[in-house]
Amino acid sequence: MAVNASWLHRLCARRYLACIASVGFCLGPLLFGASAQVPGQLASQAAPIRFGILPIGSAAESLEQWRPLLDDLRKRLGHPVTTVSVSSYASLSNAIGAQRVDIAFLSGKLAVEAVTHQHMQVFAQFLRSDGATGNVAMLVVRDDSPIHSVAELLASPGRWRYARSEQLSVTGYTAPEADVFAPHGLNSDTFFANVQVGDHQSNLLAVVNREADVASSNNPDMDLFHRNFPGEAAQLRVIWRSPLIPSGVLVVREGLAAAWRRQLTAFILAYGKGAGEAGARERAQLSRIPDLGGFVAQNNHVLQPFVDMQYALLRQEAEHGQWVSPQARQARLVQIEQRYQRDTQALQGH
Repeated sequence: MAVNASWLHRLCARRYLACIASVGFCLGPLLFGASAQVPGQLASQAAPIRFGILPIGSAAESLEQWRPLLDDLRKRLGHPVTTVSVSSYASLSNAIGAQRVDIAFLSGKLAVEAVTHQHMQVFAQFLRSDGATGNVAMLVVRDDSPIHSVAELLASPGRWRYARSEQLSVTGYTAPEADVFAPHGLNSDTFFANVQVGDHQSNLLAVVNREADVASSNNPDMDLFHRNFPGEAAQLRVIWRSPLIPSGVLVVREGLAAAWRRQLTAFILAYGKGAGEAGARERAQLSRIPDLGGFVAQNNHVLQPFVDMQYALLRQEAEHGQWVSPQARQARLVQIEQRYQRDTQALQGH
């Protein structure tokens, strides 16, 4: 079914903003401005604090959602705050690896990489508006689709078209792969007739527009889709939900000055929890970010479920894969085990 003119107008606006957001880390100083430096030790930290934003929806939408909170942060610190707003998980990971990010909002798999290999530490976790500290991955089809269950989906290899997220996405790739496909000895990249990789919003639109038969998603992105495209969202149906997956986290660069880290932590953990008009205004700012009710203190240990999930997925793929010899399979399993132990020790070590 063709989408209406209103939808096209919104999509064009989003794509225009996405072009701007793709260079968000260059525009950051213009977006949030410079301000007077604080005295004493902090004044020597002339460089702005760089905040990395994992895109929910499009990069442009994510930038707009976070802008009020980050502007409040700049005012509270009396110091410039710039944004590293990117269009993909890989781009944000590269920016963190290049030490171009001081604090970032990340999902589990990306956070594991940041903590185990990129000198970042978890200090807070998202608290959903309903009080939960987790999200749910989903597989979504059109409401008029002949696919009514995972069993019906898996019964026809090579028939359906799949729209998924990139491999660094937990809800958009790892969870469906680990819980739906790998237990049956399947790999989504070879199971489907066609696989397209995009952000969650684009994948849902692909299903609505019959460009894909099934898409991976999650509850925050489904909520955002309902908000942006209510008519199109009514045409979707969920055929699979994962168990609760820990929410995204905030990580901070280990090399950031201790005084900045203390102030950042205090600001984030208190934000939206005050009384009166100030507290109400902060909670309104939080509500701009899909399904976010606030933040709770956390550490690297919260990432262990993601390490476990990746370990289970890699083992299943190795055990069901085709190998030139039993020795090659065993070597791969040993490699997977060593990586699991190394990542687990890295999380515990901090």
